[in-house]
Amino acid sequence: MANSNFVDYIKIFCHSGKGGSGSVHFIRTKLNPRGGPDGGNGGRGGHIILRGNSQLWTLLHLRYTKHLLADDGNSGSGGLKTGADGKDIIVEVPLGTIARDLETGETEVEITADGESKVWIPGGRGGLGNDHFKSATFQTPRFAQPGEEGKEGWKILELKILADVGLVGFPNAGKSTLLSVLSAAKPEIADYPFTTLRPNLGIVGYRDDRSFVMADIPGIIEGAHEGKGLGLRFLRHIERNAALLFMVPADAKNIKDEYNILLNELKEYNPELLDKARVLAVTKSDLLDGELQRELTKELPANIPSVFISSHTQQGLVRLKDLLWQQLNALPGASPESVTT
Repeated sequence: MANSNFVDYIKIFCHSGKGGSGSVHFIRTKLNPRGGPDGGNGGRGGHIILRGNSQLWTLLHLRYTKHLLADDGNSGSGGLKTGADGKDIIVEVPLGTIARDLETGETEVEITADGESKVWIPGGRGGLGNDHFKSATFQTPRFAQPGEEGKEGWKILELKILADVGLVGFPNAGKSTLLSVLSAAKPEIADYPFTTLRPNLGIVGYRDDRSFVMADIPGIIEGAHEGKGLGLRFLRHIERNAALLFMVPADAKNIKDEYNILLNELKEYNPELLDKARVLAVTKSDLLDGELQRELTKELPANIPSVFISSHTQQGLVRLKDLLWQQLNALPGASPESVTT
């Protein structure tokens, strides 16, 4: 895991810039040796800004960034000159990035669109110069405001993958194999549990040059919502998928029971996940003859579209893509264009 190029969690110390001080200054010229106040305002401290970049798929580029320190604003000066603002820090992040406060856990910023920019940690406001405080009865204010302090603290950047379809199943359910067959993705595939240690994305071609994005999530085990296996680290990626493809192998002891265990893990982690569109794929179906497949069909959950598939023989894959496309376009407000890349 330490050598993985997929990084979806970063802890970082942030400090926005302090605002510049307002100026205490008076007009002094040959013609006006005792002029009034003309102190300018201080400049704003530098913001820390997040900006979405669709070319990024991971937070890897921030792995060794331990501190983000924005510049302070400059002080104001005479002649009502406002100090320059502190230089902002712009952090480019992949779509689906959430910024949270480490101490409170509160979500502060969420980036979901390419080019979307949001001020994450605002810089301090510049102080007002003494010109701001003059009045008819108080014509020589000899004070100005100091700049406002910047904000600091430990923060978290967390990536939740944006994909149309998320693959949900136990280790060795055939998720990586399916993704490699349906798309150009090349996930690691082997015959042992937890081959997939990071999410993989692939673009699945559909009819008439349409397509949708599929995400292979590392395998879930019973108790994943409590942190067992790799559960808590990867369950969050499922939150951003529009539809979920549950995958249970044909040689499972009880397909319906395995499906219900997976469903319960999602429910315990976040009950809202049960509102997502679902499809059940019975994998490794090349092991079944026609009679056994008919018998297993009677035992499948009745409230979810299902299909028998085999990635090796490509049995049922066209039907699977049809079912997924139907589920994606049955979502409220969905249109074919919303899942076409």
